[in-house]
Order: sequence, then structure tokens, then C-alpha cells
Amino acid sequence: MCGIAGIVSRDAGGVDTATIHRMCQTIVHRGPDDEGIFVKGGAGLGMRRLSIIDLAGGHQPVFNEERTVWVVFNGEIYNFQELRQELEGRGHRFATHTDTEVIVHLYEDLGAECVQKLRGMFAFALYDEPNRRLLLARDRLGIKPLHYALHKGHLLFGSEIKAILAAAPELAALNSAALLQYFYFGYIPDPATAFEPIQKLPPGHLLELEHGEARIRKYWDLPQYGTYSPRSEEECLEELEHRLAEAVRIRLIADVPLGAMLSGGTDSSTVVALMARASSAPVKTFAIGFKHADFNEAAYARTVAERFETDHHELILEPDVVQTVETVSRSLEEPFGDSSMLPTYYVSCLARKHVTVALSGDGGDEAFAGYERYWLHLHQRAHGWIPQWAGRLYREQVHPRLPSGVPGRNLAYSISLPWGERYTEGVSLQPFQREMGLLSADFLATQDVSTPLGLFLEYLRKAPAHDSLSRVLYLDSKTYLPGDILTKVDRMSMLTSLEARVPILDHKFLEWVTTLTPEWKMRNGEQKYIFRKLAERVGVPREVLYRRKQGFALPLVHWMRAELKDLILTVLLEPRALQRGYLNPKSVRRLLDEHFQERRDHSPRIWRLLMFELWQRNFLENAATLSDKAVNLQVASMSGESG
Repeated sequence: MCGIAGIVSRDAGGVDTATIHRMCQTIVHRGPDDEGIFVKGGAGLGMRRLSIIDLAGGHQPVFNEERTVWVVFNGEIYNFQELRQELEGRGHRFATHTDTEVIVHLYEDLGAECVQKLRGMFAFALYDEPNRRLLLARDRLGIKPLHYALHKGHLLFGSEIKAILAAAPELAALNSAALLQYFYFGYIPDPATAFEPIQKLPPGHLLELEHGEARIRKYWDLPQYGTYSPRSEEECLEELEHRLAEAVRIRLIADVPLGAMLSGGTDSSTVVALMARASSAPVKTFAIGFKHADFNEAAYARTVAERFETDHHELILEPDVVQTVETVSRSLEEPFGDSSMLPTYYVSCLARKHVTVALSGDGGDEAFAGYERYWLHLHQRAHGWIPQWAGRLYREQVHPRLPSGVPGRNLAYSISLPWGERYTEGVSLQPFQREMGLLSADFLATQDVSTPLGLFLEYLRKAPAHDSLSRVLYLDSKTYLPGDILTKVDRMSMLTSLEARVPILDHKFLEWVTTLTPEWKMRNGEQKYIFRKLAERVGVPREVLYRRKQGFALPLVHWMRAELKDLILTVLLEPRALQRGYLNPKSVRRLLDEHFQERRDHSPRIWRLLMFELWQRNFLENAATLSDKAVNLQVASMSGESG
């Protein structure tokens, strides 16, 4: 696991080693063990390495026999040994035992289509020196991040935005449309970033730069949903077990200590069960809990650990929440509003004390319909008998005339919508914005307010599926999964220099799961139907499986009314926060009053606003300072000054 960064320029002398080193220094946390830099002509590739495989010989950049093709790589290729045998059979000579080297030799044979052979999580940059061609690639599901920018004849790239800004701080120009998406969803969906000139390379896409022209194309997508219905439950379970067991087994390859994050939920418990079966030694498992009983799932994790006789490490936290929030927010280069990043950070800290690699259960909800919102919006609120004209009449004529405090006002609005709009609005800030007007009129006047939900509706429209459940699973796999879940896991694990592996998101496994007809995923209101059956089959205790889903829960509402209260009030009510122009100050005060007077629980929305303002202060204002310094240095050099 590593962090990568680099620049390719039209100018043969347009890149220097010092700049690439400066880019790498911003991502040392992703790779504390080693740094590698290649600069030649108009290309510079850099990386920071967290040593996992071939500890002694895996230094990057890695090159081919003639040293004409170079690559820097972040991730793991789980089928690299099989690929290596094939390549050696075709005459390729290997200089290392690392998985990175197979990419170089595959490229020599297949060009950009080499990605089709890779099974794993990856973001890599490959430079073909004779053809002056750069290839950027990101894995199919977006497990690993990759950002890029085209600027003044240069293409800059990095695992994190801060690496790009280290080379070109003037690129920190705000993308107001992306910030609107953040307010709506709590994250910024691909391909946008918070900065107008910088983009995310979408999952399953390639970027090829040749002769100064950049081309982006998709190389993979999920297959058609719902094309396969096993003849029996037993047949389905046998194949499901075989495929997931393989996905887990190939992720146990490492030359460093390895374990698992164990939340006590269905997904992570099933992964641990299959790890225990495949491991000769006890699996190391890691769980955290909180003093608040309502949010302490450590007992369920302990039950699973006892069942599979793991080497279990548990920490019941009484954290310094204010300090953690400040630490984590300083690391974020975009506003990010998922509060479960805190427990993810805590469990990563715990795991890193004992291992370098940890498997997690992420991806199960998007694959097997695990979120309650699927049932809520597709069934409980599905009133298909309401004519479209009647729904429009309510929304346009009745709803605006109802006082905001009327019970059920927003619910009625939601029910009146067509199912696609009902779902996309339900996962956004839009219902709350309609009720309270949290975003300022001036900010909204500069935006196309249909764009955030329009993006999601477009995914629903083009989903390779016929039924509504499969369509929303596709939507979440393209937006919420890479934009929120995987971003959270990557940033928080990498902040502690821990590699996280996600077997449920093995693309071969997921391609098969996608083809299952929807009744195997949700049956009679029971979510994750067949996956829970699999968990039972591999020995996960029933008391773990059949309980109310909490996710990665934390006592946020308690913290916000206690430890975090002073920070929230100080930060969100300061004039500089209220005068930025994004928010309606009156609505912010009303939001805080209702929450702290315990009339309503607004903790998710307050958290979203808090993280936005802390990002403004801790990252954006710092980036502006860097940009000013860069300009001053340029002026000084032009005028012959030193300093």
C-alpha cells in the first residue's frame, strides 16, 4: 500500500526532482517506509511506500527490462503470482517479487488493456518513455483514490489532492457546484472535487495522456442485474460461500502481520469466519466500544471472536473527542460529513498497533441491500396508486401553503414523488432544506439546484437493471460506496498507515452477486436475505445476525450536547462562519437551538456543517496561504530577489 504522485509535462525539462519530492512529502502517512522518485525528460513519478509484499525488493518506481516503462502503484494485485507465471512463460524477466512488477510486463503485452487482467484494488501511474505516454488507472469499485489536474501544459496526479496542491497551490480554486453536492449528500461524488481544476478519476476508468491530449474512458462496469436465479437456496449458498471464501483467501497474502476489523455486524463477522477457516493461526481481530450502552457493540464483536477463537483486541473508548475531531479534520482535503469516520479512525489506530493489514466487511450493504432506506423508500413509502398529476398538485399548490410545523408535511411530499425522485431526495438534504432553508438564497441563486439530484437520477436511468431495488443498488455502488464508504475507510486507515482490504468488493465476486435476482437480496422485507443465511452457515451466532442494524455507531448526539458543544457553538456561530455566504444564519441558529434544547436531534446535519467549517479553516485557508507564498516566490524570482 502506498501513495503516488507525479507530473507529466509537454516540456521535456518541465519537471524536477524537488517538486516530486515535495508532492510525496504530503502523503508520507500513506507510505512511511520508503520513498521512490523517477524523473526523466518531461515526466516525474513519485511514491511513498507502506511495505506489504517483498519487503526488501519492492522499491518503486518499478521498471521493465529495458528501463523504458516505469510505474508507481498504490494497492494490491491479488492474482499477481498467477499473472507472473503467465508472463514468465512468455519470456518476461522479473527483477523483484512484488505484485507491482506484473503491471509493467502486462502493459508491454497488452497496452492499456492490462487493467482487465488485474484482480485487486489499485491506483497506478505508468509512463511509457519511448512513446511519451502516461496511463492512469483506478480499480473497478474505487477502493483506492486517484486525482488529477491539467494545468499549463502539465498533467498532475496524486493519491490525495494535497499532493497536487503541493506542486500547484494555485489550483485551490473552489468548485461551488461540488460544495452544493457536499451539503446535499455529506460527500462529493466522483468525478468532482472541492476544487474546480482538480478531478477524481472515476472507478473503473483509465486516463491516457499522449501528445499532450488526455482521453478518459471506462474499462469496467457492473453487469446486468437480476439475470440469474439459482434453482434452490442450497445451490445459491454453496456458490456464494465458495466465491466469498476465495475472495477472502486471496486477501490473506502478506509479508507483514494481518488481521480484521470486527464491528460485530453481519458483514465483518462473516469475513472473520472465513478468515478463521483459511488461517492456520488464530485471526487477530480488533473492535472498539463506547461507554454509552446504546452505542456499544463491543459485546457482539466479542461473541464472534469467542466463536472463532480469534486473538481479539478490544478497546472501550472514552476519547478526547474534540482533539480527535481537530486531528481528523486537519487531514481532510475535501469537506466530508460521515461521522462514522471517527470509529473507523479509532479502530484503525488500535489495529495498527498490532498489524499492518486489516480486512473489513465494507460493501455488503450495497451488494445485498442492507440499508433500511431501501425498504423505506421502495416499499413503505411506495404509493404507486397516486396519479402523477395529483402528486404535482400537492407539491405545487398544497405543500407551500402548509405551515412548516404541520406533522407529516415532508412525509406527504415524499410520498407524492415518483419512486426515483423519492429515493434520491430521501438520501439528500433536500427535504430539510425545503423545511428550514439552511442554505442561503444567495448561494442557491448561483447554482443549478437540479444538478445534485439530477446526477443521481441519471444513474438510476442508465442502471443495467429492470427492478427498482437493483437500480438503487447500482446508484449507491456508483455514488455512496466510492464517495463516502470507501473514502472514509481509505482516509482513516491510511492516516494511521494501515492497509484495509475489502473482500466483499472483489470484482469477480461482486459480478456474480449482481446477477442474482432481487428476491435473494431482499425477501418479504428481510434485508440481506441470502447473505445472512450464509453467515449462519459459516457459524456466525444468530444473536449477532438478527438484531437491529446500527452500522458503525457512535454516541454523536451525546457528544454534541456535551464534549463537542462548545466547539460547535464557537465554530458555527462565529461571524466568519456565518458570513461565508453558503448558509442562512437564522436557520443555523434555529438548528442549534432546537438541538441543544433537545426538541429535535439534528446531530447529522450539525456534524455536516461543523466539518465544512473546519475544512474551510484547517485546509482551505492553509491552501490559500500556500498559494500566496508560491506567487510571492515567483515574483521574487522574476525580479531577481533572493530569499
